[in-house]
Amino acid sequence: MRTLLLLLCCGLFIACKPKPVVRQPVAVSEDTTFLTGTFFLVRHAEKNPGPDSTLTPEGLQRAGALYRCLKDSGLQKIYTTRYIRSIQTADSLRLRLHLDTCIYAADTTGESLIYEITRHGDWGKRILIVGHSNTLLPLLHSLKAKPAVKAIGETVFDRLFIVRKSSVGVVLEENCY
Repeated sequence: MRTLLLLLCCGLFIACKPKPVVRQPVAVSEDTTFLTGTFFLVRHAEKNPGPDSTLTPEGLQRAGALYRCLKDSGLQKIYTTRYIRSIQTADSLRLRLHLDTCIYAADTTGESLIYEITRHGDWGKRILIVGHSNTLLPLLHSLKAKPAVKAIGETVFDRLFIVRKSSVGVVLEENCY
């Protein structure tokens, strides 16, 4: 009887265990917009200490500077990580320009960003991407851009990378804002 009860409990445990999330393949069609677009990449603005912290007063000023820099750029969508500091960095643009925002996972390969852009059908658009010091360069590489900088320091918050991808190739422009 004990063995039967034990087997029944184990069976219930296994049956109730959530299945791991598996990414569904996204169908890719050959068209002129696939893997093209204009991408504006920035690191989140200055943040308070902590793992998921808000922006400092300086960070809020920098987010305002980003708004002033990109308000007339024709942005169509924003991609940020789930962290408050990234969302706050793009908030002025999101709110004032009424832009849709998507969340992508902060990874050091850029795979999640490419997946989300494909899943949402956003190739060919003008997109703001807010990243982190350790993810910005991999994001640029995933878009086939070759930045001149080899690292983004922990105190560097003012870099704006503009990647223009077309069927002919990739052009990268690096600015400060």
